[in-house]
Amino acid sequence: MRGLPVTVRRGFGLSLFAVQCGEMPPEAKPLKGFSGAGVLELIEDAKGNTYRAVYTVRFREAVYVLHVFQKKSKHGIATPKHEIDLIHDRLKLAQDHYAQLKKEKKL
Repeated sequence: MRGLPVTVRRGFGLSLFAVQCGEMPPEAKPLKGFSGAGVLELIEDAKGNTYRAVYTVRFREAVYVLHVFQKKSKHGIATPKHEIDLIHDRLKLAQDHYAQLKKEKKL
């Protein structure tokens, strides 16, 4: 996230802090293609560009930010397939990480 414009970082940061506190930011919306997985996205605009932060609230004791990126798709509002594939991969990694923490009783 450090490479994003300051206003975008602040917006995402405030929203993600609210999520950590158990709140649902009003700008959060479910990401299509992840029904039932608790995968949501935040959208911020700055300087004519659109940025997205995708996170999951699937796990009781943790919030995982799965991906943050600048949307460059020329196909309307659809999230590009390679970004969706990356999010799927990272969701699987988050599931594995969370399971390991639970197994080690760190959560």
